[in-house]
Amino acid sequence: MSNPSELQSMVGQTAVDTEGAKIGKIGQIYLDDQSGQPVWVTVHTGMFGTKESFAPLFGSSVRGDDLVLAVTKDLVKGAPSVDADGHTSDEENDALYNYYAGYLGTADAQTKYAGGDAATDGPDRVGHDTSGPNTDDAMTRSEERLRVGTEKVEGGRARLRKYVVTENVTQTVPISHEEVRIEREPITDANRDQAMAGGDITEEEHEVILTAERPAVQKETVPVERVRLSTETVTEDHEVSETLRKEQIDETPEVVTDARKN
Repeated sequence: MSNPSELQSMVGQTAVDTEGAKIGKIGQIYLDDQSGQPVWVTVHTGMFGTKESFAPLFGSSVRGDDLVLAVTKDLVKGAPSVDADGHTSDEENDALYNYYAGYLGTADAQTKYAGGDAATDGPDRVGHDTSGPNTDDAMTRSEERLRVGTEKVEGGRARLRKYVVTENVTQTVPISHEEVRIEREPITDANRDQAMAGGDITEEEHEVILTAERPAVQKETVPVERVRLSTETVTEDHEVSETLRKEQIDETPEVVTDARKN
């Protein structure tokens, strides 16, 4: 929309964004000092509509009684604070342009809101990113770096368990026993009296108790050793592979010309 009188008739109407969200009531229309074309519109925002925020008219259109702006409601609410006194200074225009330029989308719009001709303004013009927020006259190239550290996690558990097994043990032990052996001795004066004490001719039995050893087995439980779990740290090399991204800057600038000037 470029007709100043048509825009003036919209004062007091509602400005909405591209998604149809209500931004606020239209306050004032600002014209470019050189071309006389409509450049900015103020919209009452904030609590009870007491604040006038500046929004660009580039790409705007009329939908019924509403003025549809080419920027979002949140973008308008965050615009730089500029006094709505009927005229914007060069500094105020620059501040608004630097804020909105990255969102206008075309070189023609950026030239228009810069207040000059991109082909003649020279190298002192402040650069900006057409895809996002404004920067200075340089582009930052970033890349991802890989930082590898370590963290301790549970790698497993070790547990001591004891159980009972049986085994056969064979040992040799000497045992002894008594056996009967016949001993004969002649009758002498020394043993004659003992030999004749039992009578002349008799029947008699003589008994001797024989003893013998046998193995006696006993089992006892005795402690033989103590077993405990301990840990030691073993270090080994482990390869880590990851895909990293990095930005590359095309060193051949793309020159955009306005075909309408040909």
